[in-house]
Amino acid sequence: MEKKRQKTVTCQIRQKQKIVSEVVPGYLLRESLVETIRKKYPEWSSEGFICNQDLNQIREGRIQDMLKEEMGELSNLESAVVKSLVEHELMSRDVNASFDRELTVGERLSDKVAEYGGSWRFIISFAGIFVVWIAINSGLLLSRSYDPYPFILLNLILSCLAAIQAPIIMMSQNRQESKDRLRSEYDYKINLKAELEIRNLHEKVDHLLTHQWQRMMEIQQMQIELMEEVVKRRS
Repeated sequence: MEKKRQKTVTCQIRQKQKIVSEVVPGYLLRESLVETIRKKYPEWSSEGFICNQDLNQIREGRIQDMLKEEMGELSNLESAVVKSLVEHELMSRDVNASFDRELTVGERLSDKVAEYGGSWRFIISFAGIFVVWIAINSGLLLSRSYDPYPFILLNLILSCLAAIQAPIIMMSQNRQESKDRLRSEYDYKINLKAELEIRNLHEKVDHLLTHQWQRMMEIQQMQIELMEEVVKRRS
């Protein structure tokens, strides 16, 4: 069965035929957006249509210009926020999951070592080892000790352990700083997008109120004219 042919209209920007679902009437656009379009396309009329692709590009350019006026030159981070806002993409994501997926086996091992080295299990277990070592080499359990006081071998083992453990913990801390920096970037992007969305929503509400007020005034004027006609007929 042949599909019904959809109605098409002309996009004033591209001068191409588009189906109705791919365009937006000019009178539905906010005044600030209409001014932006007319600056770039002076011949554009609000009585015509504009396709969604061109409208998104103009919105993206307008938001970038607005941010440049307030913040100066935009960074890649802010440009990504503007693009996601125009294309209605989600910004929220699980930073921990995305960061953990990029870790190597050595990095995961260093995180485990750092986690264990900063716990009470490490302190208690090493305290037990120290007590046993000192007891053995103090002659309490064996008549002949292999590391007598002042326990030079124990000091050597502890020094080697500290020399190995310190850079491992530093590597884990550096990755934690990278994760915190990534999390702060996502927080900034989400906050910036929320601020732009709220500002955009305020403009839409103002445009809707203005449009509804104009419609109400037109209806009121029509009612007054009808009442005047009724009065004239009765008189």
